[in-house]
Amino acid sequence: MTLATATRRSVKQVPGSGRDRRRADHGAWFLVLPALIPILVLSVGPLLYGIALAFTDSQSGRTTATQWTGVLNFQDLLHDTLFWDSFRIGLLWAVGVTVPQFLLALGLALLLNQELRFRWLARALAIIPWAMPEVVVGIMWRLVYNPDAGILNETLRDLGLGDGRDWLSGLGTALPAVIVVGVWAGMPQTTVALLAGLQNTPRELHEAAAMDGAGAWRRFLTVTWPALRLVALAITALNFIWNFNSFALVYVLTNGGPGGRTRLPMLFAYEEAFRYGQFGYAAAMGCVMVAVISAILAVYLVGRLRGDENT
Repeated sequence: MTLATATRRSVKQVPGSGRDRRRADHGAWFLVLPALIPILVLSVGPLLYGIALAFTDSQSGRTTATQWTGVLNFQDLLHDTLFWDSFRIGLLWAVGVTVPQFLLALGLALLLNQELRFRWLARALAIIPWAMPEVVVGIMWRLVYNPDAGILNETLRDLGLGDGRDWLSGLGTALPAVIVVGVWAGMPQTTVALLAGLQNTPRELHEAAAMDGAGAWRRFLTVTWPALRLVALAITALNFIWNFNSFALVYVLTNGGPGGRTRLPMLFAYEEAFRYGQFGYAAAMGCVMVAVISAILAVYLVGRLRGDENT
């Protein structure tokens, strides 16, 4: 056997050769396809169709063919004050729900991470709102806010704090009342994510910091928060997207009222599409919402990641 032949045979037997890598890539794609195909069919496909629909005059009940209108729908959106009012309300709602949601969930996660008696029961009770459908949550809280026989107003009357009020119909109370429900309904998933991050933090670090004389607040800043930073970044970004795109909860509670004070962008787009039949215009609203929220999140994530690199 010549030296060249032996060299060629040895190269073919190397595990990391090009053929083996291609075979591994094909196997990886084969394993990913069952999850990738539903995403392409149910998410990417409708998204692309919605983007294309935004450049047409598509309407329900039309007898003529849909026409390509270019950016006409987007030009109309620029002068639609009702849409931009709903967008402002959506941002207030998203921030008003996401920030308290995170702070309360962080406190609850820190509590549930302690060696408490019946901790398993407390953890189970903490995720009950997460297990309830949004429609059920909305109906339940409508009963709580009921102006005549609701638990909230009855409690206020018993405490001598007034005769109560119609929380979901008041111009100044509707949005704060709905925000409270959003915080309550979404807090469990944030708690679970933060609790998982806390449990992955080695207890030896806390013990070492305690031995060095660090108090509870100092241990949180130097040990707990650095371990939770990436988890907090991810769950906060996801919560902001979920909250901004909320529909069912606000729809059941107020249907966008009173006077449009709780009309989120998703509700506005829903009405344009399925109440007034303006599919092309509603699709343009969806495109604007996706673009603006993506830009806000990009700025937020880049800023946070740069801050993490500098620390």
